[in-house]
Amino acid sequence: MSGSRGERMAENDMEENRIVENIVSKIKGTITLETAKALMARVEDYARSKGLACVVAVDDAHGNPVAVHVMEDAFLVSYQVATQKAYTAVAVKMSTMELSKLVQPGGTFYGLEAMHDGRIVAFGGGVPLKIGDVIVGGLGVSGGTGEQDADIADFGLKVFAELTGQN
Repeated sequence: MSGSRGERMAENDMEENRIVENIVSKIKGTITLETAKALMARVEDYARSKGLACVVAVDDAHGNPVAVHVMEDAFLVSYQVATQKAYTAVAVKMSTMELSKLVQPGGTFYGLEAMHDGRIVAFGGGVPLKIGDVIVGGLGVSGGTGEQDADIADFGLKVFAELTGQN
């Protein structure tokens, strides 16, 4: 039998660290379903505290849905709007509130909303989710005014930072 018990434990720790680093390297740049669900739960609690029934959508870095949740009594239209906000935030790499200023007549992106089969929306409630400087997904919230949805989405950014250890 080679090595002391302490040496074997150190080797086991190194092997565990190697496995963890391998897993992390594979998921870097993605948002997991587990993280999306935790994020949506906190966002929904915040929306409820504001007296709003919302739809909360989370997309991955490619604009594909990871999870969508419809709160009881949310507007029917909010489903489509929330999913479009999450997609838009990823597609244009900025919040939909920022985009709303750029799509006005004479703005840099005037007419953008008419493109992409109507998937781009430009009113508050969509934000890109980042780990460091890398966009890993988008969050879309719909159920109130653009300003209310933007407030809830901004709260979601703080929660996401906390969930991903960026706080």
